[in-house]
Amino acid sequence: MHDRKASRRSDVLPFRAMDVLAEANVLLARGEPVISLAVGQPEAPTPKAAIEAARDHLARGRIAYTDAPGLPALRERIARHYREAHDVAVEPSRVVVTTGSSAGFNLAFLAAFDPGARIALASPGYPAYRNILRVLGLEPVEIPVDVSTGYLLTADHLAEAHREAPIDGVLVASPANPTGTVTPPQELKRLIDFADEAGIRFISDEIYHRLAYSGGEATALAFSQTPFVVNSFSKYYCMTGWRIGWIVLPPEMVRVAERIAQSLYISAPELSQVAATAVFDATEELDRVREVYVQNRDLLMRELPALGFRDIAPIDGAFYAYAGIPEGEANASDFCRRLLADSHVAMTPGIDFDLTRGERFVRISYACGHAALEEAVGRLKVALPSR
Repeated sequence: MHDRKASRRSDVLPFRAMDVLAEANVLLARGEPVISLAVGQPEAPTPKAAIEAARDHLARGRIAYTDAPGLPALRERIARHYREAHDVAVEPSRVVVTTGSSAGFNLAFLAAFDPGARIALASPGYPAYRNILRVLGLEPVEIPVDVSTGYLLTADHLAEAHREAPIDGVLVASPANPTGTVTPPQELKRLIDFADEAGIRFISDEIYHRLAYSGGEATALAFSQTPFVVNSFSKYYCMTGWRIGWIVLPPEMVRVAERIAQSLYISAPELSQVAATAVFDATEELDRVREVYVQNRDLLMRELPALGFRDIAPIDGAFYAYAGIPEGEANASDFCRRLLADSHVAMTPGIDFDLTRGERFVRISYACGHAALEEAVGRLKVALPSR
C-alpha cells in the first residue's frame, strides 16, 4: 500500500472564526438563544435593488458564463464608483470581477509572486491572508503591531523588515480586520511610496471601505497606479453569500490575471454580477445599515472598558472590536468557550489573528442589530465579575 498523504501546502491552521460559528450553530439548532458576535457577516439583508435585479434576470431562465473579467456593465460601474467616491480615474479594463475578495487575493498573489516570495502582513491580521499565502507556496512575514501605535502597519515597520531580509510584497488592510484600524491617508501614501521605491508589490485590502467612522478613508489608487486593490460586495453591500468582489490591477497585470482567472474560475457567477451592478443604487438603504454599526460601535466603546477589556484597538472602521481579555482570564480560547456555553454569546479568540499574542485577545463583530448587541452586552455584564 502506498502512503497517500495530504500535500505539505495543505498544512494550514483552521479559520477559528468559522469553527466558532459551527459551535454556535449547534446550539442554535438545539433552540438555544445564541447571539453570534464571531463572524464578520452583516445581519442586514441584501438590498432590495440587488434582489429585484437578480429576480428579473433569473426569470429569463438562463444563467451563463461571462467573460473571465466580468460583465462590462459591472466593470464600468465599479470604475465609476472610484470617480464618484474618491475622484480617481480607473479604466474599466483594469477591473476584474472575482468570486468574492478571496479570489481577488488569489489572483493578486498568483499574478505578482513566484513560490518563495516574502509578503509582509500586519499581525494581528486576517488569518486567510497567511493561509492562502502558504497554500500557494509563498512566505508570510508577519509584522507585530499593537495598541502603542494604534495597531497600524507603518512605512517604518515595512522599511525595517525589508532591511532585515528583502520583502517582495506587502498587504495592507484599511479598515483592518480584526482591529478596525484605518490607515491615515498620509501613512498609506508613505507605505506606497516606499514600496514603489523598493520594488515591493503593494496589495491594498479595501473590502471594508465605506465603513470608516472617523474619516481618513482613502484608496491606494489615489497615490499610485502600481497597487493591486481588492474590494468586495460582502461587507458594506451586505452580499456575503453572493460571493462577489473585484480587483483593480496595474495595467500590465490585467491580461496576466485574466489568463489565471480563465482557468481557475471561468467567471464569477453571472447572477451575482447582475445583482452587484444594481446594488450601487442602494446607498440610502445601505447607509441606514451603516448607522446601526455606528450605534453598535458607540455602545462597545462605552461598555468594553467597563467590562474589563483592555488594550482595545481604535474602533475606527469595519465592524470589529479587538480587545484584550479581562484580567484574571487564563486565555482567550477558554474565555470564548465559557461565554458561549454559559451566556450563549459567541466571539472569536484572537489566536485566529495573531499566533504569538492572540490568546490574550478576542475579536467582537458588531455587524448584528443594535438590540442583539445590547442583549449580548447585558449577558456579558452578568457573566463577568464586576470591575
